[in-house]
Amino acid sequence: MAKGYNRVPSPAGGSGGMMGQIKKMQEQLAAVQAQLAEETTTASVGGGAVKVIMTGDQHCKGIEISADLLKDADPEMLQDIILSAVNLALDQSRQMAEERMGPLAGGIPGLGF
Repeated sequence: MAKGYNRVPSPAGGSGGMMGQIKKMQEQLAAVQAQLAEETTTASVGGGAVKVIMTGDQHCKGIEISADLLKDADPEMLQDIILSAVNLALDQSRQMAEERMGPLAGGIPGLGF
């Protein structure tokens, strides 16, 4: 039997530091997620005719439609403009999340983040 084979690893040994790093990263991640839930982005299409307000965690907070657009728009055009605004707002929200989460994406060496 090899020397030290039956040795019980110390709880404060090598993995303790990694567990601390993981806990710190989880706390940072939770803080960023809370921040993203509060931050918003506004997407505007049709020359400002439709605006969509989206949070950083992809929740739609509001849609504003110009009264002028409602006078002249047919239903299909209105649907297309709203869909474009929502998709643009989602893209902006995802970009915001990516920027905020970016520093955490490096993760801990050896875990493949």
